[in-house]
Amino acid sequence: MTDEIKKIKEEMGDELFILAHHYQTDEIVALADAVGDSLKLAQIAKLNKKAKYIIFCGVHFMAETADILTEDYQRVLLPATDAGCPMADMADKASAEKCMAKLAEEFGENKILPITYVNSKAEVKAFCGNYGGTVVTSGNADKILKWGLGQNKIILFLPDQNLGRNTAYDLGVKLEEMAVYDQIREKLYYNCKKEDVKIILWGGYCHVHHFIMDETFDEARKNNPDYKIILHPECRYDIAERADGKGSTEYLINQVKNAPAGSKFIVGTEKNLVDRLIKDNPDKNIKILDSKSICRNMNKVAAENLFETLEDIKKGDFSRQVVVDKETAKQAVKALDTMLALS
Repeated sequence: MTDEIKKIKEEMGDELFILAHHYQTDEIVALADAVGDSLKLAQIAKLNKKAKYIIFCGVHFMAETADILTEDYQRVLLPATDAGCPMADMADKASAEKCMAKLAEEFGENKILPITYVNSKAEVKAFCGNYGGTVVTSGNADKILKWGLGQNKIILFLPDQNLGRNTAYDLGVKLEEMAVYDQIREKLYYNCKKEDVKIILWGGYCHVHHFIMDETFDEARKNNPDYKIILHPECRYDIAERADGKGSTEYLINQVKNAPAGSKFIVGTEKNLVDRLIKDNPDKNIKILDSKSICRNMNKVAAENLFETLEDIKKGDFSRQVVVDKETAKQAVKALDTMLALS
């Protein structure tokens, strides 16, 4: 099947462009034309004006972002149409609008600046664009949040509370100055004076990182005192603050890649990526913090459905295409453009 995919790639030439997220399996990464995080891949797709068909080996919100940034004549397809993101699904436009109405009652009109993690639905990016907000990645969250905190408004950070909390804390925001919005119960919680609230964290999280537990971290530290523990900022605050380093996927890759031979790392992020770090850096000692850190949705993309996608294209079947409506895309681009201008 891999040979068949390679053959079709050769036949289609520049008309076909395959993107793979870092969390994909090795068999998919080996077939990709570009590998990276979600935003980097969307930006790479934006620069490619030759490809008619862009296949995004990742999850749904990533394909949405690629569709927003590419041209009308280009089709973005998702091999596993049921590959969603539980964290992205924790926030939608309707719930965000409800939240904004409640916050207006609590803090006053035009007092809230919404900022969303790129790991969110297109409609949530559009919501932020509509209210003058923007988007962040795990790599530029500190720079964008610093800008947001200087706008004389309260930030509403969606959908990942952990990235928001960790980044805001590093920028000097106290934990007691952070509120949490429970989107299920539609309630706001804070432990300071109303006028002291600086950031409101949406109650979402990435299950891959959020469920790395204290005892797992403590055991790793106890059993491996000579290892550096580095992890993704989607991990909970109480773990992230005790790590030797935290940062985006690119940060984790570069920390390992650029370290001298013999360096020892325990890495807290998705298993496919850590397994690849182990394989690509045989001169270093690398372990995963929690072997249960698996994104099952990412693993839904396989050679079988990638091959089927290519066969569908040849038959003129575009049922796997991901399309964002023009108005949503227009507002989402506003938010993305603000981020790119600030980065």
